[in-house]
Amino acid sequence: MSRLFSAYVIVDWSAAAKPTTGADSIWIGVLKRDVRFRLTFESYNPATRGEAETRLAAILDDLKKRNERALVGFDFPLGFPRGLSQALSLPGEVRWRAVWDQIAKMVKDKADNTNNRFGVGSEINRRLTGGPFPFWGCPPKDALTTLQPKRPREHGPDDLPEFRYADEAAKGAHSIWKLYYNGSVGGQAIVGIPAVRRLKDARGETVRVWPFETGFKTLTEADLEGVATVVAEVYPSLIKAVPGAGEVKDLAQVRGLAEHFAKLDEAGKLGAIFAAPKELSEDAVEAAAAEEGWILGA
Repeated sequence: MSRLFSAYVIVDWSAAAKPTTGADSIWIGVLKRDVRFRLTFESYNPATRGEAETRLAAILDDLKKRNERALVGFDFPLGFPRGLSQALSLPGEVRWRAVWDQIAKMVKDKADNTNNRFGVGSEINRRLTGGPFPFWGCPPKDALTTLQPKRPREHGPDDLPEFRYADEAAKGAHSIWKLYYNGSVGGQAIVGIPAVRRLKDARGETVRVWPFETGFKTLTEADLEGVATVVAEVYPSLIKAVPGAGEVKDLAQVRGLAEHFAKLDEAGKLGAIFAAPKELSEDAVEAAAAEEGWILGA
């Protein structure tokens, strides 16, 4: 069985409000073949999301020119818990895309990393509940009537779910509603989804987002005919990465995850992990494929 991909790009994103490098910043790991067809790794640590987006665009365009298909993994959710699109009365039948379009309209992310992620969470809270729920978490100076530093209450049966089905499967994943503090992914998703949307829209149908556009199924070469890039959500903590001397954990994780997927691909086993886990209910499979997304390998 031939490999599905020639390159594996893993992105450790950041919602930082100022330019930053080193630990807890953006890391891009690229595992691709050199002129002798040997897998080689290179990494980038851009100081801002704008620089990262420019770098990613260059990486994807270079691989496409070389006719090398890439798997690109982002370490933040590409979808929100089921029901958000309906609760916000967003237009369009494609629920995940309706949320992407809405987030992109709301986000202001400047060249110096200044961004309004807390304002976006606050405004969505206002539209959903009129209070500081379900999004929560911010520095005290950024607190608003509809966004508070601490979570105001637990999720009830009539609320949108706290976790996606994928978060429950990953065990230990944080809720997207958490915008701040250690382990939070909500802020990263808010500023990250518009960047992925721009990268995808600039390249049309050659970029497919899993599982929304590929199907929640085992992928084969035939499924990827004409596809240059498959975008997926990844969870670096799914594998144990050991940093080398002087290496930050983030770098070790993007390299380790890229190598993990490359090994599965070489063994002809990567396509299978794009399929829905057998134990998932029909409702969970439908929700993941239509609006929540899934974590590759969870």
